[in-house]
Amino acid sequence: MEPIAAFDLQRMLFGDESPLFLLEIIFRTLIVYVYALLLLRWLGSRTIGQLSTIEFLLVIALGSAVGDAMFYPDVPLIHALLVVTVVVVANKLLDMLIARNKAAERLLDGVPKEVITDGVIDRKFLNDVSLGGSELFQQLRHHGVEHLGQVARAYIEPDGVLTVFRDKADDRPGLPIVPPWEIEPPVKISALAATSNSTLLACRRCGQLHQTEEAVAPGNCPNCAHDLWTQARVHEAYRDD
Repeated sequence: MEPIAAFDLQRMLFGDESPLFLLEIIFRTLIVYVYALLLLRWLGSRTIGQLSTIEFLLVIALGSAVGDAMFYPDVPLIHALLVVTVVVVANKLLDMLIARNKAAERLLDGVPKEVITDGVIDRKFLNDVSLGGSELFQQLRHHGVEHLGQVARAYIEPDGVLTVFRDKADDRPGLPIVPPWEIEPPVKISALAATSNSTLLACRRCGQLHQTEEAVAPGNCPNCAHDLWTQARVHEAYRDD
């Protein structure tokens, strides 16, 4: 085998095949693309409209199956089309199973997870590594949330979307998340540290509220055992009360 010449533009741009092979690549791509498109249309809008776990695996499998057949001359088109067909049909069968069997739906698609209840992040969610605190706060800001007290309920749906139900009264205090902590972090108040009298504090990890009665911060958070607090964002109506 001859050594490869470095920076050979002919090899880098066109490869070792004849220029006519470029037309074959176009033909291969059109065949695979049209066939895959027809199969995806047969699957229906569920696959196109969202990316659940099953659909995500479908995208990975299809990308691997169709890519090689488009530009490798030694990969027969029939082999690639057969792989695409098997992947899509398997996905369709799983969709039918999910639609008819609740246990299969829970196993394959997952279930919603409660994230926030009455302005406090759920303790089980805090121990889940599926979504970090910074990412959660970012998604809440996308919903126009400035502090956790504005959230009555929040759930992570099986497709990964965060669903937020705002507190109707919108006057409950909460852990501030605006401005983003990366820009302006809230004040850190350690557990049992000296503070002013009658200060409403929020746990920096979960948003649990605590009203100080003496000039000292509480101990570890009773909800998540975190040892850092900060001043809660207080609504004007709440402050007047």
